[in-house]
Amino acid sequence: MKHNTTLSFRHAACLVLGLGLGCAAGATPATTAPVAPLPVAPTQVRTTAEQFTLANGMTLIVKPDRRAPTAVHMLWLRVGAMDEVDGTSGVAHVLEHMMFKGTPSVPAGEFSRRVAALGGRENAFTSRDYTGYYQQIPAAKLEQVMQLEADRFAHNQWPDDEFKKELEVVKEERRMRTEDNPLALMGEALNATAFVASPYRRPIVGWMSDLQALKPQDVRDFYQRWYVPANAAVVVAGDVEVSQVKAWAEKYYGGLPARAVPERKPREEPAQVGLKRLAFKAPAEQANATLAYKVPGLQLRPGVPTDADALALTVLAAVLDGYSGSRLERALTQGTDRVADSAGAYNGLWGRGPQLFMLMGVPAPGKTATQVEEALKAQVARIAREGVTAAELARVKTQWVSSEVYKLDSVFNQARELGTQWAQGLDVNAGEQLIAQLRGVTAEQVQAVAQRYFGDDALTVAHLLPQPVDKTRKPRLPLAGARH
Repeated sequence: MKHNTTLSFRHAACLVLGLGLGCAAGATPATTAPVAPLPVAPTQVRTTAEQFTLANGMTLIVKPDRRAPTAVHMLWLRVGAMDEVDGTSGVAHVLEHMMFKGTPSVPAGEFSRRVAALGGRENAFTSRDYTGYYQQIPAAKLEQVMQLEADRFAHNQWPDDEFKKELEVVKEERRMRTEDNPLALMGEALNATAFVASPYRRPIVGWMSDLQALKPQDVRDFYQRWYVPANAAVVVAGDVEVSQVKAWAEKYYGGLPARAVPERKPREEPAQVGLKRLAFKAPAEQANATLAYKVPGLQLRPGVPTDADALALTVLAAVLDGYSGSRLERALTQGTDRVADSAGAYNGLWGRGPQLFMLMGVPAPGKTATQVEEALKAQVARIAREGVTAAELARVKTQWVSSEVYKLDSVFNQARELGTQWAQGLDVNAGEQLIAQLRGVTAEQVQAVAQRYFGDDALTVAHLLPQPVDKTRKPRLPLAGARH
């Protein structure tokens, strides 16, 4: 029986790391290669994105792609769960929901109806680092959605009763996605254990006690504080003319009043000085072992020495769990005495906060979480001793480069990549820079990071200890109005 679980593991990484309430809406963590090998992508002529700054400080990024008569319009805010304060966790995500509840000229629910009438689709997502809103529409309808989004960005308002109803939707979302999912619950506890000062220790959806105490004014205050032009970017990709998009952006967004972006206080994570261990009990069918190591993230800025290490760590994750027949699959999930039903690796490549390298495994029948933990560590230790082969290195590089190129066949992915890069403070060429740096990663660098970052002092271990499951309980049904 084959036990390749790369896709399911990356979904698990979304749950454990809390990568964003967009993971379920199409967003994917920036990570390694796809499950199966891909041929090297053919050379294609691609247009370059252009970036502008409007008079009020708002950023505009436009990337023409004329292969289909469609366009994607995205509004990005460089604000997410990490910008919340204790006691109001979840407010960034609740505000995302409330942005669909109307303006003086567009009643609640009318925004979505109008986009649908234009032949488009729309949604939104919240992560630790950013919040995004998008519409995918026929290119000829772009001006209408720009007008709608600019109105919503500047004039969002709603009565308290709308807030109370939508807050119940968010609470139910938390119950369905987190409280009914033992892996997600353990992920919350792991993040709260691994991080001390970093706001990454709080869940994006919010603690239930904070949601229960959240007031309408908390959400309005967050909106007024962070939804300012200089903290936002409009990204447009598709069958568009740059000059026309720029003119529309200046017409609908450029006249919005400029306001200063609030000062962000440093909340740097102190160095971890010893192993942290969590035994987590929850109703579940199987145990789980998750190992989280603190590692450097990618900056893609001149003179940042950790860039090479962050890329080498991502290559290491791909060698361990980047393709069918990778090291963790062969070593842990195959054979008559296999230790795990599934196993995986994930590297948090970049973000506004500290990053983790994750190892995770589900014990096979008769095996324990402790045995899986030791087996996962042994595979990293083997690479630290022996390194990786030239064939492994070439394979994961080819797959990664191919996946980076092929994903840009989607206009939506082009816009999402540009917005994500902007939110991280990177420029429009960051994707090309990433591929260029990736090509230069050596086997010696991969071995060096396996030696450098996997000591117990930087490690947090969580074991899921299964408790009896109530099989008579009926599954929850999603509430109408859930945005994701």
